[in-house]
Amino acid sequence: MVKHLIIDAYNLLGARGMVGAQRGSSSESVRENLIKELALYRQRKSHPLTVVFDGWQQGLGTERHEHRAGLEVIYSRRGERADQVIQRLAHEYGSDCAVVSSDREVADFARSTGAFVMGAVEFDLRLRESVSGQSRHARSKKFSEKDSEVPRHRPEKKGNPKKLPKAARKRLRQLKAF
Repeated sequence: MVKHLIIDAYNLLGARGMVGAQRGSSSESVRENLIKELALYRQRKSHPLTVVFDGWQQGLGTERHEHRAGLEVIYSRRGERADQVIQRLAHEYGSDCAVVSSDREVADFARSTGAFVMGAVEFDLRLRESVSGQSRHARSKKFSEKDSEVPRHRPEKKGNPKKLPKAARKRLRQLKAF
């Protein structure tokens, strides 16, 4: 099932360390590069994407929507944070969306509406993987090799000690879509 992906843009840029000092480039070029990467991701994964930028300090008096490269780009209006826009969208889409944000308040609200929540760092890894073309199989092979070295801590327990808990397996199944 294809889910609508709602991304807190500055949160994602913050996970990359590109917010604040801007690392010698203008904020406009940083935003444009992110939009280009997300457009490539959308082409590969075919998820509808909405990217939300903060406009609460320097934005216009009204919320601005743009459709660029197959993405919906939203700039919040002056006085409104991107978090509020994301919460509104998560409430609107409910369980048919996934929210990318490391902001605890946004994540908790999105979970309460039934949305799937992914941290900005976690999504950034998947985004870079998708853009670079690296497969998940190489990463999972490394993970399983590490697990095989883990000794059993409680031999009295029954069942497969290498099997993840049910909640972790469910989350991995949901993450496979991204």
